[in-house]
Amino acid sequence: MEIPVFTLDAFTNLPFRGNPAAVCPLLHELSDDLYQKIAAEMNLSETAFITLINPADTFTSGTRFRLRWFTPTMEINLCGHATLASAAVLFQYKNNVNPTLVFETRSGDLGVSKRKEGYIMDFPLNPPTKEDHSDFKDTIKAAVGNHPVQEVFMSRDTKKLMIRLSDSCERSALTSLKVDPVALQSSDSSGRVGGVIVTMKGSPDCKPGFDFYSRCFAPWAGIPEDPVTGSAHTVLGSYWSDVLGKKKMLAYQCSSRGGELELEVRDDGRINIAGDVATVLQGFIRL
Repeated sequence: MEIPVFTLDAFTNLPFRGNPAAVCPLLHELSDDLYQKIAAEMNLSETAFITLINPADTFTSGTRFRLRWFTPTMEINLCGHATLASAAVLFQYKNNVNPTLVFETRSGDLGVSKRKEGYIMDFPLNPPTKEDHSDFKDTIKAAVGNHPVQEVFMSRDTKKLMIRLSDSCERSALTSLKVDPVALQSSDSSGRVGGVIVTMKGSPDCKPGFDFYSRCFAPWAGIPEDPVTGSAHTVLGSYWSDVLGKKKMLAYQCSSRGGELELEVRDDGRINIAGDVATVLQGFIRL
């Protein structure tokens, strides 16, 4: 059996930056065990599997597809960069003729539309709620050490704990964090936390004018640090929109690879997340 596979770097227009995702367009469903083995073999933060819903469709003509995402250790409920990469594969390599594609996922229908440069994703918004620092003191310590923390919020739907560094911190406080994934995972075994977002206010007056910065860590899902995380921005977008009083924002996730996300918080409880994609690999998995 030959399975087509693409590796694309999402939220960037340059290879070796952004967040790499593997994408496998499949004519037939495979077993969950095989999906997981392929994801472990690809060993990227996510591997995406696209399948046809309507047997009469093709990857060129169809508008709706099924999409599933696997980390090297588990299936997950929502992934932004691998959704962006999946749409790019269908538009660029399967020559899909439609302006918008819809993926049926564990998080409901997710639309992706072409634009002049890159793509726009229609994602759910996940507003977080404010938490008491003391309820997560071990996790905060493992994530940011002794850096001053302004606020702590939690998105229970996504299990993402958001830690906002104090406005007195320089950007270097975020970029220089060295988070031990074993210590971070050990800091919470309650099942409440599935990932940690560390964020801080941006520099909108300095070109290109990022409204906020972030980094994301998810050792609970087998991802020590995720380079650029679309799903985290369903939480971050909601939070910073309220704080800044803005609907449209430009965000930068400052992992070592780095990536840009254009955000627009909508009035219908959704968020548009836009970005570009660069392809770095095309081939086959032979089984």
